[in-house]
Amino acid sequence: MPDIRTNSDLVPSARMEGRSLVVAINGEIDLHNSPNLRTELLDLLHKQNPTKLILNVEKVPYMDSSAIAVLVEALQKMHKSGGKVCLANPQPRVRSLLDIARLAGLFMICSDEAEALAK
Repeated sequence: MPDIRTNSDLVPSARMEGRSLVVAINGEIDLHNSPNLRTELLDLLHKQNPTKLILNVEKVPYMDSSAIAVLVEALQKMHKSGGKVCLANPQPRVRSLLDIARLAGLFMICSDEAEALAK
């Protein structure tokens, strides 16, 4: 599938795989840039209307609580339409933050995009 045009370096690529929207996220996500991530994700969800959102966070070494809030908002939006969210390949620091916040159970955590697409 061809890439979907994105508007930020934070989201360098997005594509549809069947009814799954696969979004690559790049770099540290904090209070400074999390509003940009929110705008980009919500715009993609609105335009593509996927049944599954796969966020490849392999290249996200750090995220703060504002980034977690964006992920939870995307999760809520997907759940309202019966969809699900998978975080693919989170780095240990990000995974630890999700565990500490007790959110790892809300998201499907997958080792890579292929596993996320198969679930």
